[in-house]
Amino acid sequence: MPRTHIHVPFTKVPRFIDVIKSKKLDLEIYFDGAALDLLTMEEISRMKDTLDYNPSLSFHAPFMDLSPGAVDSRVREATLDRFHRILDIAGILGPKTIVFHSGYEKWKYALNTDIWLEKSLLTWEPILKRAESLGIRVAIENIFEDEPSNLGLLMERMSSPDFGVCFDTGHCNLFSRVPLEEWMEALGQYIVELHLHDNDGTSDQHLPIGDGAFDFPRFFELLGSRDCVYTIEAHTPEHAVKSLAYLQVMGNSRSRKKL
Repeated sequence: MPRTHIHVPFTKVPRFIDVIKSKKLDLEIYFDGAALDLLTMEEISRMKDTLDYNPSLSFHAPFMDLSPGAVDSRVREATLDRFHRILDIAGILGPKTIVFHSGYEKWKYALNTDIWLEKSLLTWEPILKRAESLGIRVAIENIFEDEPSNLGLLMERMSSPDFGVCFDTGHCNLFSRVPLEEWMEALGQYIVELHLHDNDGTSDQHLPIGDGAFDFPRFFELLGSRDCVYTIEAHTPEHAVKSLAYLQVMGNSRSRKKL
């Protein structure tokens, strides 16, 4: 199995730093707007010094109230400002990928994907250019998408190996009734990161892998040997440990099948 990142908000890193360092955990660090307002580059440099065991890192960009495909140019400017701030931090810590939300909601755009796509390109083109200069991949996460076509269109238009999809299993299970096969056929070639968590289909519960209704065995079968970042999006340390154990068992099982 690939090295697995554990999702942790930036503000909670100090709380768990002893465990993080003792276990030498690879991390996906989430920066919300409040954190971006308060932190300094000196703090980021200190974090780099603290994480002295050479972990593999990824970032999760802020998303609340932001809209990369906004029709209103001032809203899009505010979104770009936040995203460029994340890239400032990335220049110090060096994550492999940065996860961003797509901002697409079909009812908000009155089912007009073209409007969202046109405005989204105004955001993602400069962000990708800067990310590529830093050696970082951009990963767009499925959120409220109930089918994969809008993300597929965005991937086709951006057409870069450094611009891909963060496939979120929990969101797919909650918001979509489209078969996994259709999602993977449309987006599998673009996946650069996974967000792994589960739910029973009623809310975004962020349960451990295998504790909900998402078909993980089938998903990993369809994913195959795709090279991507595995990230556990657990909301408690106990859930993270349980998910890691699931992945270990699954990895051992797949290894035995190859023998």
